[in-house]
Amino acid sequence: MSEADRINRREKISACVITGNEEAKIRRCLESLTWCDEIVVVDSFSQDHTVEVCREFTDRVYQHEWLGYIGQRNLIREMATHEWVFHVDADEVVSPELRDEIEREFTMYVQDCDGYQFPRMVFYLGRWIRHGEWYPDLKLRLFRKSAGWSEGEEPHDQVVVKGAVKTLKSPLWHYTYDDIHDHVETMNRFSAIAAEAKFREGYRFRWYDFLFRPPWRFFKAFFLKGGFIDGRIGFLIAVTSAFGVRMKYAKLWELELKKKLANEASESDSS
Repeated sequence: MSEADRINRREKISACVITGNEEAKIRRCLESLTWCDEIVVVDSFSQDHTVEVCREFTDRVYQHEWLGYIGQRNLIREMATHEWVFHVDADEVVSPELRDEIEREFTMYVQDCDGYQFPRMVFYLGRWIRHGEWYPDLKLRLFRKSAGWSEGEEPHDQVVVKGAVKTLKSPLWHYTYDDIHDHVETMNRFSAIAAEAKFREGYRFRWYDFLFRPPWRFFKAFFLKGGFIDGRIGFLIAVTSAFGVRMKYAKLWELELKKKLANEASESDSS
């Protein structure tokens, strides 16, 4: 089979991107996806120019109320018209090396797996982070629609695939935080989402979690996973991660306290 025939007969890929007020980053993301056979965007009613930018790249732009990271991922997965789904976040970019590696895989015509995972590399405070919890941070994002879906614990969704998964070497680039302020704000938001998810599931505050999980998170990130190699930035990342864990359990305690006070107020009113 000629190379042209391989390209023409390869299985098609639907790039799926969920957005929400991402006008500053979405163009870079979509430009890195123009090689895909389809781009689908589901926007959660952005108040900026995100939708207008997206429509420069695809006419498959939809708006839907926010269902959470997991719900929104599974929604857009169903909208994809091709068998292979490629989840990419608005603040991520497919590196040229990853694009080339995927295209080489797919021009083989016959895929011997149901999903692909690859490392994600974060750009933070002017440099690429190559150690600690942030790298290689393997992400399973390219998979057969019929074999995979998203699940997990908010706000950390993950793709689950029934079948074989192959690991690629090239990175997905992640422009996750603009600066330290943005990093701390994100930790604040994510810790609230995680606490609410645990509260709904019936998980209750424990002093063990509050006292011991944060230092363990720091130790794992900075020492066990080599964050110290990144110097002061590695230390900052480990400290902030530990802070996010502590805030998650503090907010879980706060939710329990609010519920207790509400119940006491209700009982007082009824009496």
